[in-house]
Amino acid sequence: MKHIGEVAALMTAICWSFSSVSFENAGKRVGSLAVNIIRLLIAFFLLSAYSYITQGIPFPYNATASQWGWLILSGLTGFVIGDLLLFQALVVVGARIAMLIMSLAPPITAIIGWIFLGEHMSIKEIFGMLITIGGIILVVLRRENKRSEKEGFRKIAFHYPVYGLLLALGGAIGQGLVLVLSKKGMNGYDPFLSTQIRVIAAIFGFSIVFTFWKKWADVKMAIKNRVALSWITLGAFFGPFLGVSLSLMSIQYTSTGVASTIMAIVPILVIPASIFLFKEKVTIREVIGSIISVIGVAIFFI
Repeated sequence: MKHIGEVAALMTAICWSFSSVSFENAGKRVGSLAVNIIRLLIAFFLLSAYSYITQGIPFPYNATASQWGWLILSGLTGFVIGDLLLFQALVVVGARIAMLIMSLAPPITAIIGWIFLGEHMSIKEIFGMLITIGGIILVVLRRENKRSEKEGFRKIAFHYPVYGLLLALGGAIGQGLVLVLSKKGMNGYDPFLSTQIRVIAAIFGFSIVFTFWKKWADVKMAIKNRVALSWITLGAFFGPFLGVSLSLMSIQYTSTGVASTIMAIVPILVIPASIFLFKEKVTIREVIGSIISVIGVAIFFI
């Protein structure tokens, strides 16, 4: 199939738009921490069932030690650290804004490559990054209607909590690292089995976090919440099961830059869901900012 990598990346973006809205709804009901580990447990069983049906093995025991090592590191970086930050950001600033900032993942990946691998950025790539950042600023900043009593002019203020924006940025950095680690770790291995290794690592990682923070009671309460559990199950299917596996398939058949760019359209795809499901009002500024941000990412990798 021609352009299988690009098609997989587009399907990933669609899946992630569903999962981000689902997890936002669940997180507001039972908290982001409980959502994180429950969705991974559900995803593990979905991946096991899928691998058994399609390949006859429910567990990735045929992966090499090197593949296990890199994919475990990828799972801890992405699912535990990166997603822990992102899921809390979904609760604090909402899916649209969190996903918009996540569109910074491709240029962040390029910066990491420049620092650690000696890769250089062209004028066009720098221009694309500036366009992307411009779209972010357009959305998260607004002018106050009130004049400052002391300064006598309108102040620029954050429309969304700085804490939530920083959480989303941490998630973007985690996603940038994950693509590099995952591609190195897979080395031709099956995307769904590769995702299962990452999920296993994340489950152990979150188990340590929950034990240290004494949060297992939150998980028990979340499981009893049928509405939240339904949203988590839906998000687990479109997120760590299907969406993440498709993202790994994508970087097998195309470059991480192209895949990241296509996946960055999630902010645009999330807007209709936010309007119809959460009755959120979307301003012209946010729509324009979202479009500019995605265009900037596209320019970065053209």
